[in-house]
Amino acid sequence: MTRVFNFSAGPAALPEPVLRQAADEMLDWHGSGMSVMEMSHRGKEFISIHAEAEALARELLAVPSNYKVLFLQGGAIGENAIVPMNLLGDRPSADYVDTGEWSKKSIKEAGKYCRVNVVASAKDTGYTTIPKPETWKLDPNAAFVHVCSNETIGGVQYHFTPDTGNVPLVADMSSDIMSRPVEVAKYGLIYAGAQKNLGPAGLTIVIVREDLLGRALPITPSAFDYKLQAEADSMLNTPPTYAIYIAGLVFRWIKARGGLAAMAEHNQAKAAVLYDFLAASRFYRSPVAPDCRSLMNVPFKLADETKDELFLKGAQARGMIQLKGHRSVGGMRASIYNAMPIEGVQALVKYMKEFEAEHG
Repeated sequence: MTRVFNFSAGPAALPEPVLRQAADEMLDWHGSGMSVMEMSHRGKEFISIHAEAEALARELLAVPSNYKVLFLQGGAIGENAIVPMNLLGDRPSADYVDTGEWSKKSIKEAGKYCRVNVVASAKDTGYTTIPKPETWKLDPNAAFVHVCSNETIGGVQYHFTPDTGNVPLVADMSSDIMSRPVEVAKYGLIYAGAQKNLGPAGLTIVIVREDLLGRALPITPSAFDYKLQAEADSMLNTPPTYAIYIAGLVFRWIKARGGLAAMAEHNQAKAAVLYDFLAASRFYRSPVAPDCRSLMNVPFKLADETKDELFLKGAQARGMIQLKGHRSVGGMRASIYNAMPIEGVQALVKYMKEFEAEHG
């Protein structure tokens, strides 16, 4: 069996040990005679899987006791609507920081439910920076402040936690959750689609402070009401059972590697291999400001963009796939989430050097 180095932005590569364990347990989970896919979400077997996954998520992220951890559906795009529906209460507006394509989607969706104040934007820099916090025009009466901690398309990432005072900070962490330690207590709510670092598509994790529950607008569907889901242990409706099972295996894998501090060290080392090479090359360039370069998604461009397709074809021939940049920005993008081994990044840099030597 030949495994490629998968640089996809998502659904992304999963740890090979997780895939092997899932394969071993596909027909019979722990002597139950059933696949996890076949289990009732109310049965004792799945209840134990769910409980372990939540406990591990709490442990890895050091989630304080006054926060609920929910395993839901809908993805981050769903949460773009579900967050304002749950957190607005009687407030007419919310603050949003615009750092790229995913921030723009969040802003557009929230505008259906409230007045959106774009308190800062990186548009003028082509979304290659994070606006300095001192320039943000925050409203002390806003229902919440929303940021996207890592923009998968533009490759910018927050390397600080914004201070929003008494206004709850909300973060879309879909593409960097569990890639490094996070001070959960500084956030009112964190949400993330699973398909980058946590597991397969279909699962959304929401971490919400308990005092923010019970504010849902009357139009909020019951399945998307955080308070109702918290009261039902995320089982008001049938949850994405198999995705939760895989996420639990990923959490075990992260813990076995030393937790989030070790994962951060691993991710920093991988990113340094690629960024150091880009800094030394005149054939490739990174468009992102150095102080906010993502450790998860590394966009880069060739000096001669007419060679893009040739570069991609050569990469694929060497077992490296999904390196094409998003259509909105072009170029290349290497997504190097938790499951990407450093050998994958080293192989990419080796190929980039060879391509530069031949075509530079």
